Amino acid sequence: MSALKKTIEVNPMKESVTIYRDKNGIPHIEAANQPGIYYGMGYVHGRDRGMQMILMRILGEGRLSELLDSSDSSLQIDTFFRRMNWYGNMERQLAALGAFEREVLDAYVRGVNDAFAEKTPWEFKLLGYSPEPWKPEHAVIIARMAGYLTLSQSQDEMERLFVEMVQKDVPRELLEELFPGNLKGLDMELLKKVTLPERIVPPGTLWEIAVPRMMASNNWVISGKKTASGKPILANDPHLEVNRLPNVWCEVAGRIGDRYVIGSTMAGAPAFIIGRSNDLAWGVTYAFIDSVDSWVEECRDGRYLRDGQWRDFAVRRETIRRKKKAPAELTFYENEHGILNGDAAKDGFYLATKWTCAESGTVSLTNFLKLWDAKNVLEGMDALGRVEAFWNWVLADSEGNIGFQMSGLTPKRREGVSGFVPLPGWDSANDWLGLEDFRDLPRSYNPEKGFFATANQDLNEYGTIAPINMPMGSYRAERIEAILSAGDAFTPEDVFDMHFDVYSLQAERFMTVIAPLLPDTEQGRILREWDCRYDLDSRGAWLFEELYRGLYREVFGRNGMGEGVVDFFANETGVFIDFYQNFDRILLKERSAWFNGKSREELYRTAIDKYLDRKPVPWGRGRGVLFKNILFDGKLPRFLGFDRGPCPLRGGRATIHQGQIYRSAGRLTTFFPSYRFVTDFSSEAAFTNLAGGPSDRRFSKWYVSDLENWRHRRYKRIVPEDETKNAM
Repeated sequence: MSALKKTIEVNPMKESVTIYRDKNGIPHIEAANQPGIYYGMGYVHGRDRGMQMILMRILGEGRLSELLDSSDSSLQIDTFFRRMNWYGNMERQLAALGAFEREVLDAYVRGVNDAFAEKTPWEFKLLGYSPEPWKPEHAVIIARMAGYLTLSQSQDEMERLFVEMVQKDVPRELLEELFPGNLKGLDMELLKKVTLPERIVPPGTLWEIAVPRMMASNNWVISGKKTASGKPILANDPHLEVNRLPNVWCEVAGRIGDRYVIGSTMAGAPAFIIGRSNDLAWGVTYAFIDSVDSWVEECRDGRYLRDGQWRDFAVRRETIRRKKKAPAELTFYENEHGILNGDAAKDGFYLATKWTCAESGTVSLTNFLKLWDAKNVLEGMDALGRVEAFWNWVLADSEGNIGFQMSGLTPKRREGVSGFVPLPGWDSANDWLGLEDFRDLPRSYNPEKGFFATANQDLNEYGTIAPINMPMGSYRAERIEAILSAGDAFTPEDVFDMHFDVYSLQAERFMTVIAPLLPDTEQGRILREWDCRYDLDSRGAWLFEELYRGLYREVFGRNGMGEGVVDFFANETGVFIDFYQNFDRILLKERSAWFNGKSREELYRTAIDKYLDRKPVPWGRGRGVLFKNILFDGKLPRFLGFDRGPCPLRGGRATIHQGQIYRSAGRLTTFFPSYRFVTDFSSEAAFTNLAGGPSDRRFSKWYVSDLENWRHRRYKRIVPEDETKNAM
């Protein structure tokens, strides 16, 4: 089949844009300039991911109740997004774009709408909704959603959990040990007065239609001094929720003359987030920068106290229309500290919360566009460091350089506070003092060790400021570094092996304590002989997890939170998934205030006696996950093919191949490598696989065309210009 040719107006010449698929279904775009490329990207997104984009837009605008479903849970979802107000304050953002950036954004939007004009997703006809045209502000909404949901949001939720623990009278000594270094400025009596309308325990309904959970990731870059080719190798595997179809990532290849970019995008926004060009490669993980702060506001008669005076809130009123139901009227109160989580008309103390990126998006677009022309790592660090969202970037270039750069709008706070503890809002000394310079964030250029790896760990040592106060565990990063330190002459195939590595340093460290205490039983022998790998057939992994969970109940359940709360966190939230390092730090100590006067050995023996008498089963049993269509969510008969699987999923929380399955708000969710990307500068190819396929169209052959490759360690090869040119 011949390639598809489109014609668009660019400045104001008419330029042709050629779009075709390669043998793997990856869209390739050939154009004369960047506006043409991004017109093509918009067209590809509209054709391949139109349903996904429209659902994300509906959610971001808080219109789910109006357009699709008027249930009470939908109203909760809309209320959340209306509170965040990501669709507001757009004029100033768009006006700040330069002429070239606006031209690119407008071209992207035209591409989306041309695709929609040819064919809109048929699913919306069934739901009685005719989608509106795509607009430039919709791309900004998508960027804000991607930067907050379950990323910055997880930090915010942990800080709310901390307030709940204070209100539950968990002693300060225990809190100091669980959150070391983060409690400066803590006034426990003040926090006990705060009214929290939305509790973490139990949670409200989460938005579980189009938005995937996004959290952990790995990326690393290896200098040519340690590769077989003598050229740098870069690897990335973002860990997101994989049990949704389509995948969040949308692969695209673009070419302008001799220059190209191959990589992955998010439908709805014009940017190559992971990728490589002729000269530069970049990969991303989440940085865990604390970008969300809360302040305690004292409210009386609808006003708030500020430096000894009572001031009026800015009042924003929203109307949520609901299909076949009366509309819901909402009122939000806003001040210097963001949006109040409560009703200011009712006297009391409430939290006001602010996110640094609430009005972001366009600066990131400007700097992503610079990657087309960036010739080396330093230029890439300068561009990616200015991105507004909170990422760890690793980079490599064709000259042999490698680097690491953190990005994100990081608040400056007064000396002596970390941002974790809510401070009195009536004292302006507690306000943010501006934003940090990205050059002060953690970064590294051509490190002597010959590689750099990030896996959501604490990276503060590489910056002149310390933006991270609640990182994930360091086990994955340490495992990557151990492999890279011990080896030389790495090849892409070696990196493929690393992507699928299921050895747990976390388990190794716990087993040094557990092994001497194990009984001479079948379960004790299995666990003692376990190799600390989370293979699907491992019974040792299953037993370890039973014991690990038992330790949580014995230490945190009995001595602070309550067993019911611990079980709830383990079964229905991501608290222990995201921030297990804080809890491990205590469990591995020889002595802790959380042990309630007992020795570590006593607590471990108790857990072994109570939780190691179960009949072990293979780790993979019960880990078969169904990949569900994001719109229909398992409601259609299986034979129709919208859902796929179940797929048994290997790995654990602390393995390079992360593999976590848990429930959140009553729904099964996952953290797994959603996409794998490897490139070696000895060639122009990228090697990838995706948990899904290019298209969200159930009846397209590209719906799940990459899923078996993703499961079975097969990588497809993407090159700038493919010989197979199939029509879109």
